[in-house]
Amino acid sequence: MRAVIIIIDSFGIGALPDAENYGDSNSNTALHICETVKGDKWTVLKKMGLGNASLILGNELPGCKAIKSPTASFGVMNEKSPGKDTITGHWELAGLELNSAFTTFPPEFPSFPDKLIEEFTRITYKEIIGNKAASGTAIIEELGRQHIKTGKLIVYTSGDSVFQVAAHEDIVPLEELYNICTKARKLCDQYNIGRVIARPFVGKPGNFTRTKNRKDYTINYKGETIFDFLHKESINTVGIGKIGDIFLEKSITESYHDKGNDACIKRTEELLSKPAEGDEFIFVNYVDTDMLYGHRRNPQGYYDEVEKIDRHLGKLLDILREDELLIITADHGCDPTFEGTDHTREYVPLLCYQKKSEVVNLGIRDQFSDVAASVADFFGIFGYPRGISFL
Repeated sequence: MRAVIIIIDSFGIGALPDAENYGDSNSNTALHICETVKGDKWTVLKKMGLGNASLILGNELPGCKAIKSPTASFGVMNEKSPGKDTITGHWELAGLELNSAFTTFPPEFPSFPDKLIEEFTRITYKEIIGNKAASGTAIIEELGRQHIKTGKLIVYTSGDSVFQVAAHEDIVPLEELYNICTKARKLCDQYNIGRVIARPFVGKPGNFTRTKNRKDYTINYKGETIFDFLHKESINTVGIGKIGDIFLEKSITESYHDKGNDACIKRTEELLSKPAEGDEFIFVNYVDTDMLYGHRRNPQGYYDEVEKIDRHLGKLLDILREDELLIITADHGCDPTFEGTDHTREYVPLLCYQKKSEVVNLGIRDQFSDVAASVADFFGIFGYPRGISFL
């Protein structure tokens, strides 16, 4: 038996009831992409019931409308934990709910507390520039030349709970940058910051490019995720993309740190091309929708990336076996037509596929943890403590 969770990163499907508390009223990633990009779209997701899921919230997706007989069970999920970031979304999908949100910081200079910056410069022996919220590509264009000239690190945040450190690979070698971020991680624990992120880049002023050598340092967590429960039952657990970083490699048997969607898609297809030797759980994140197009407010690019994932899903549906379960969802929204450059607080779609299984309307689920509960149910792990199985 094998269960696979695919996260289309930031593919939200409508503002949550509390979205106004986050400044995200009327955000809707899927709907606004469909309204912006004309014509039919996402053949496989449409057949699976993406339009049907959106209709649960009263929204018809232009070019991806509800169909009479979808091939997958469909629904939407409400995020129970406070926040709208990667860590919160993924942890809740894995059954770990948060009672309080991670710390975020004001967008204007200086974003971070003086004491935090003072300690950071003391333990790293590096001065900083930036210290504000910004798009990663924009801030290296703004400050990259100064960084190269002075050697000062570019430190910035966003609407998420992040402490990001950008440096040119010729000025700060990768291992040095990673060491700096390791030290920063320990320091940021005191402030309940979700992630420290190393953001290396290359190139010359006017033509800087962020590389795929990004590395995330996630805050430690208490409690057990679905990985832990499966691992105790000797079920092989696999993380692809940034999953290993998000879950600190805990109870993950095989961790593939593939960078970008093309590499992650290739890895997923390779793993699913062969039957599992025993019971296996695969958790994969397709990050480019969020990182390259959501934050950069590029609806056409976002659409094209989902189209690529859609073709990939068509291949997977052809090779999935009767004892394999596929769950497709997201971790938050990042509406590319919305103001600012940050994530948006949204419902996420839920598509659940297994050959020859009954197709049902899963409705509005009250928490992302229903995914973890369903995976536990699939593998016959009874008494899972969080969420309600939809199988």
